[in-house]
Amino acid sequence: MLLTSRTKNSGTRTPHRLRATALLASAVSVCLLAASAPSTPLGVGDRLFPHLGNPGYDVASYDLSFTYPGSNTKPLQAVTTIDAWTTTDLDRVNLDFAHGKVDSVEVDGEPASFSSADEDLVVTPDDPLPGGSWMRITVRHTSDPVYGEDREGGWVRTKDGLAMANQADVAHLVFPCNDHPSDKAMFTIRVTAPNGYTAVANGLSTGVDRAGRATTWTYRTQHPMATELAQVSIGRSTVLHRTGPHGLPVRDVVPTKDRALLEPWLKKTPGQISWMEGKVGPYPFETYGLLMAEANTGFELETQTLSLFERDLFTEPVYPKWYVESIMVHELAHQWFGNSVSPRTWSDLWLSEGHATWYEALHAEEQADRPIAARMKAAYGASDRWRAVDGPPAAPKAPKPGQKISIFRPNVYDGAALVLYALRQEIGRPAFEHLQRAWVSRHQDGVATTADFVALAGEISGRDLGGFFQGWLYGEKTPPMPGHPDWKPEAPQPAAAK
Repeated sequence: MLLTSRTKNSGTRTPHRLRATALLASAVSVCLLAASAPSTPLGVGDRLFPHLGNPGYDVASYDLSFTYPGSNTKPLQAVTTIDAWTTTDLDRVNLDFAHGKVDSVEVDGEPASFSSADEDLVVTPDDPLPGGSWMRITVRHTSDPVYGEDREGGWVRTKDGLAMANQADVAHLVFPCNDHPSDKAMFTIRVTAPNGYTAVANGLSTGVDRAGRATTWTYRTQHPMATELAQVSIGRSTVLHRTGPHGLPVRDVVPTKDRALLEPWLKKTPGQISWMEGKVGPYPFETYGLLMAEANTGFELETQTLSLFERDLFTEPVYPKWYVESIMVHELAHQWFGNSVSPRTWSDLWLSEGHATWYEALHAEEQADRPIAARMKAAYGASDRWRAVDGPPAAPKAPKPGQKISIFRPNVYDGAALVLYALRQEIGRPAFEHLQRAWVSRHQDGVATTADFVALAGEISGRDLGGFFQGWLYGEKTPPMPGHPDWKPEAPQPAAAK
């Protein structure tokens, strides 16, 4: 996710559009089939989102079916099927799900009782599930795109339909799931919509079936994906196809009326993919493309294989060309850093946003003569302040109450890119570039931690970098910058007079 500036004529990006809109808990609207033992919400113990995700099982695949009614103010009918392995004996299964009405639940084809517990859907099969067994859970439910003023994310209403923005913890506003990036899975997504609409989702199309007044579109991923990266676009759209490096299919989704207007930007993608491949190695997925949404989100989002962008970013002439292209590269870089290699916990977010910001800045340096050292010097000046307000890069402070996306702060963008700049200064450019390639190759299609990165950096550099990373990733104060003894943090701001 990149929080994009809408300050006109500035030519710089500052992640300032963290809305005060709350992401408060709301109860799942369910039809209680049985009043079994009291239900409680669980979680995988994430430091920043302790009730997100659920223990006891590992999801292998999701099969999602949505029926769009032709209005983005009405609930979609949906069926979610989850195939998973149990990792321990379970007498009930907790799924993350909120803001939908559950009609029925089946476990291995048999009806199961269910209840709600905060933002968990608690499923109780007739017979306990032994550890190490295969289970299939089918939930028939609604998926409601309309929230109160206290909610943000999940379904995003566009001018002509819907799109998804599930980061960091709102995929479960759309479908039942194990909503944590540590549990990646394969996805099949089906969308049925009235004729005249186009539906696109992650992965590759496996079929388009027209029946009467409706069309069903089916997509399937070829690589595992975190729930926060799921994407479905429904609108009066056109899908544009082109070829990327090595025959990679590239497809973009644009409002039909803006096809010609947006083409000058869209045709840049294959070259940007080639540029990234030159830095870190082969593109990791089966396809890529941009989803141009007529929506005011305040951010761009790296949904896997189909990055979400605000249309106005490309149509308002006030944004410099280099700035827009650097944002495109930011979301593209996430396909390697954050999507293919996902953070095991949300505290590891710096590994995703820091690397995406690094390649955003590097592209601006190489393609637009915007020196990365100048940007990093400015970040160094602000780093102590960011650490005081938001926490150090690898130990960010918890989100503010009611503002879940407030974990996306400067300390995990330019503050984290600053760590990478310091590392390159410390171990040298050849070792740093070797590390980047090795990181995405070794952990492709998996999840990884800060400790994994520290260990790999030490392995490749042949040095013990524990002390270096301790200060740069966890210190309250920013360490001296290797090679730049003249760089100084900004002086603290004087206290306001009372």
